[in-house]
Amino acid sequence: MKKKIDGRALVYCEGAFNTPNGKTAHGLVRFTERYEVVGVIDSKYEGQDAGKTLDGKKNGIIIFKDLTSAIKELKNTGALPKTLVIGLAPDGGRLPQEAKATIKQALTLGWNVDSGLHDFLTNDEELVKIAKEKGSRIRDVRKTPDRDTLHFFSGDIEKVDCLKLAVLGTDSAIGKRTTAWLIVQGLRKASRSAEMIGTGQTAWMQGAKYSMIMDSCINDFVSGEIEHAVVSAYKNEKPDVIVIEGQGSLMNPAYPGGFEILAAGRPDYVILQHAPTRKEYDGFPGYKLHTLKKQIQAIETISGVKVLAITVNHEGMTAEEITPACQAITKQTGLPAFDVLAHGTDELVELLDSKL
Repeated sequence: MKKKIDGRALVYCEGAFNTPNGKTAHGLVRFTERYEVVGVIDSKYEGQDAGKTLDGKKNGIIIFKDLTSAIKELKNTGALPKTLVIGLAPDGGRLPQEAKATIKQALTLGWNVDSGLHDFLTNDEELVKIAKEKGSRIRDVRKTPDRDTLHFFSGDIEKVDCLKLAVLGTDSAIGKRTTAWLIVQGLRKASRSAEMIGTGQTAWMQGAKYSMIMDSCINDFVSGEIEHAVVSAYKNEKPDVIVIEGQGSLMNPAYPGGFEILAAGRPDYVILQHAPTRKEYDGFPGYKLHTLKKQIQAIETISGVKVLAITVNHEGMTAEEITPACQAITKQTGLPAFDVLAHGTDELVELLDSKL
C-alpha cells in the first residue's frame, strides 16, 4: 500500500456529510493520497459506513458521533490518527462556531489540525496558544501564499503540447473535482499517463502534486499560478494528458469561475459537469440555473474551445434514471454524456484516447 503523505486523519463534517456543504469530506472519503482517512464525524450518520452512505459502496470508513467516541473506537482498533481535517465546505467558507470545541479538543490531545476554510484557525489566539503548548500544527490550506512566491503569466503554457482537458461545471459543488480525478485514474488504468491540476483546497488535501488554490490567490497571479502548475506538471512528468479541475461555473452569481482556467490553462477540450435535476444555482434560491445549451455556448464563445462531453451528477436520481438522463442530454446537445461516478470512465477514456 502506498504510504500516505500525512498519515492517519479523522475528518470533521458535523451536520454536513452527504450534503453539498460536505464536499471536502466526500472527496477525502472517496480518494486521497495525503491522508489515511480512518473515520468521519457527523452525529446524523453515527455508526454508518461513509462509503455506503455517500455512494452506496462500503469502504470501511466509519462515521462517529463525536471526537470522544471516535477516539475510543479507533484506539481499540489501533488506528488512532494524529490529524483532524475540517471536511466542511459551507457557503463563504466560514467555520461553524460549534466546530471550535472539537478543534480545541484535538489540539489539546496533541493532534494536528488542517482546515481549508476562509476562517483561518491560525488567526485564533486561543487555538494557536494550545497548539504551541502541545507541539501541534495548525495548517490553513486556503491562506494566501506570500506574493514573492507567486507566478505571473508568462506564455510558457504554449510549450505544453500534450492533451489538456478542463473539467468545468454548470454550477458549484457539482462534482467537477471528483470527475477530474476519475478521468485521471481511468486514463492511468488504460496505460495513459495523466496528471491532475488541483485548483481548490480539497484537491490539495487529496494529494494533487500540482496544485494552486484559486480562491486564496491574489487576482493578478491567478492566471500565472494556473499556468505554472500546468507547465510544471508537463515538464516534470511528461504526461499524455493533463486534467485541470474547474471551480464554480461561468454564470454562477456567487462563484463565477472557469474563465481563468480557459484563458491561462488553454485546454484543448472542455468536459462539462452537469446535474440534470438542479433548477437553481446551489445555495441561491431564485437564481435559476442557465440552460445546459446556453452554458455550452458561453464556454465555446469565450474560449473558442469545444465542449467534448457532458459528465452527469446523478443527485436526486435513481439508478434507473441515470441512463435515460444521459440519453436526453445527448439528444438535446448532440454531445456524449456519461455518469463516470456511477458507471465508470471506460467510455469517456475511449473518447479521450481518440483525441491523442
